[in-house]
Amino acid sequence: MPRRRPGRSLAEPWPEGVARHVLPSTDSTNAHALRLAQTMAPQPAGPAWFLGLEQTAGRGRRARPWSSPRGNFHGTLLLHPKEPAEQVALRSFAAALALREAFVALTGLAEAFALKWPNDVLLNGGKVAGILLESSGAGAGSGAGVAHLAIGFGINLIAHPAPEHLEPGTLPAVSLLAETGLRVTPEAFLAALAPAFAHWESVFTTEGFAPLRAEWLAHAAKIGEPIRARTGKDTREGIFETIDAQGNLILKTAAGREAIPAADVFF
Repeated sequence: MPRRRPGRSLAEPWPEGVARHVLPSTDSTNAHALRLAQTMAPQPAGPAWFLGLEQTAGRGRRARPWSSPRGNFHGTLLLHPKEPAEQVALRSFAAALALREAFVALTGLAEAFALKWPNDVLLNGGKVAGILLESSGAGAGSGAGVAHLAIGFGINLIAHPAPEHLEPGTLPAVSLLAETGLRVTPEAFLAALAPAFAHWESVFTTEGFAPLRAEWLAHAAKIGEPIRARTGKDTREGIFETIDAQGNLILKTAAGREAIPAADVFF
């Protein structure tokens, strides 16, 4: 295994007060977590991780199918946030930072991993992991809030989709095993990911989005370079300048600077 660089320790304990459930098989860890959340009454339990060793109906952004072979990581963190919905969504950046941190802790290859807006992690320029946020219900006392948030992580630990199964123009998919020679079990990856997320969740809830934004930008792919952002049927081209305080992509186009809240990004 490559020599680890200085950083967060692999020996960090499991976060206090966070449950862990390992599912031999499930349709989708996000769906499982949100179904369970509906049964929590009158008060929800604390945060909980759900690791599916087999996932039969995984999905990605925009309800796209997600390849889920056994040996890859299919996991969900269930939270019960108190912030307004637009603030809750910023946890996607906490998830991305935690995911990258877990990869680096396990491999020591800090320069190999980058973050792609909005919810992907890259390894040597290929997609190795994706993140999906889904919510349900309305938070008590806040019509604009959410009662339950499922943060799903799909990670190509040992296998990745073939090129013919990917949307044209997207980045190639890669696996941790093929790119590094390291075979990491889903259980071992969760042991690194859970403490990393707990750290960034604490930063987010105590200091707000600003430190997450700064750290995310420090590891972002293609800052200052031309990209394409597709929103539905409309595609915009320009220079990826930054993300703003709301997590929007800031694109410098021929018509000026534009804030884009949601899009598929192509390099």
